[in-house]
Amino acid sequence: MLKLSGEALSKPGGFGLNHTVLMDVAKSIKEVSDKGIQVVVVVGGGNIWRYRDTKESGIERTASDAMGMLATIMNSVGLQSALETLGTYTRVCSAIDVPQLAEPYLRRRVIRHLEKERIVICAGGTGNPYFTTDSAAALRAVELSCEILLKATNVDGVYDKDPDKHSDAKLYNKLTYQEAIEKHLNIMDQAAFSLCQDQKLPIRVFNFKNRSNLIKAAEGGDVGTLVN
Repeated sequence: MLKLSGEALSKPGGFGLNHTVLMDVAKSIKEVSDKGIQVVVVVGGGNIWRYRDTKESGIERTASDAMGMLATIMNSVGLQSALETLGTYTRVCSAIDVPQLAEPYLRRRVIRHLEKERIVICAGGTGNPYFTTDSAAALRAVELSCEILLKATNVDGVYDKDPDKHSDAKLYNKLTYQEAIEKHLNIMDQAAFSLCQDQKLPIRVFNFKNRSNLIKAAEGGDVGTLVN
């Protein structure tokens, strides 16, 4: 399971989708699939809409979260198009019913797509407000019996403090779930992290700005931080 932020599909600090970035991401994902590794992707929607950045709009939380879920579908369809341009069979499976754009998310159908060596992008979050795409990634990873959740970020892994603000920030190579909780390391939102901990799903946090890190992480390489 690969968890991408919506911002991973746009230029740094940008809005919407950037074609060059989108194709770079698609090539990295295709490289993993070409190795015979089954790939499921969950993409966020923060490059288009995010509640915490738009509170001043006056749109209440439930409606705002619905807009965020629609944003993830837009990103997923864009990523699907990029992957298929590269000749990779890809399916978007959405928690929200949008039959003109995506198949409904059905666990057995997704597993069948994976067996046929298709990349599956799970869109629409969990289909419910108040749940982040981190929670969607954790939930889908557990449902689909994924071996690991790869969380792509713009830093090298999990630090003891913000490396952008503290030059002496320490990078962890490995952590247990309990250590991450005790050290108050906000790796994912609490609901997502708790699910991974309960189901013993390993999480690897790595820097996606270096595109070669994805294939290393997918093949079990020692990149970023492993939480298990």
